[in-house]
Amino acid sequence: MSTIHNTAERGEIAKTVLMPGDPLRARFIADNYLEDAALVNEVRCAYCYTGKYKGKSVSVMASGMGNGSMGIYSYELFTEYDVEKIIRVGSAGGLSSELRLGDIVFAMAVSSDANYDGFYSLDGNFSPCADYSLLSRATSYCKDRGLGFTVGSVFSGARFHYDDAFYEKWAKMGILAIEMESAALYTNAAVTGKKALAMFTISDLLRTGEALSPAERQTGFNTMIETALACID
Repeated sequence: MSTIHNTAERGEIAKTVLMPGDPLRARFIADNYLEDAALVNEVRCAYCYTGKYKGKSVSVMASGMGNGSMGIYSYELFTEYDVEKIIRVGSAGGLSSELRLGDIVFAMAVSSDANYDGFYSLDGNFSPCADYSLLSRATSYCKDRGLGFTVGSVFSGARFHYDDAFYEKWAKMGILAIEMESAALYTNAAVTGKKALAMFTISDLLRTGEALSPAERQTGFNTMIETALACID
C-alpha cells in the first residue's frame, strides 16, 4: 500500500523514522550510519531509506521545508505506514543569546503562527509538545557522554523571513530557536497517539547573522544524528 506522496509499501518503513528536512541529509545519514540501507521512496525527492543501526531497524526520510510538507509526510507515516516514532533532526536559527553555532536544542514545546492545529476547531489554544520518553532518552544520552544541550521552547514559523521586532517579542517569551516543521510534527503525533521529538543543530544566529555554510548544514550535524539514533528501541 502506497500513497501519492510515498511509493514505499507497508512494511518497508521502520517503526522509528528520523526526519531531516533536506533530502541530501537523509541520504547522508543512510550512507554513513545505516547498514544495508535501501531507498524505498524518491517521489518529489523526499528520499526515504530503510536499514539497520546497530542491528535495529530504522528509516530516514526527508520532510521537505515547512509545516505543510512535514504535515503530509508525518501524518502518512503515522497513519498509513504504522510508524510509532518520528524524530526530527533539523537545523534551527538560534534566538537565545546563550546559544552558539553548532549547539544542540531539544524542543520540549512548540509555539507557532502556522495555525496547523486550526483544522481541529479546538476550544482553546493547543500546545504541541515532545514525547517525554524520547526527550528523556535523548538528554540522558547527552549527559552520559558529557555533550552539551539545551531543552526548551522553539517557534515553528509559517514563514522563513521575519523582522527583528518579531524575533525580539518571541525572545522575551523564552523561545530558544526558530524553525519551520515541528508544530505539524507534534500535532500529528498528538492526533494519532504516536510519539515525536524534534532536535536541532543551531545553524545560524538570528541576532548576529553568524551562520554555518550550506555544506556544514548538510553533513556537519553528526552529534545530533547519533543522539537521535540512540533513541531507537
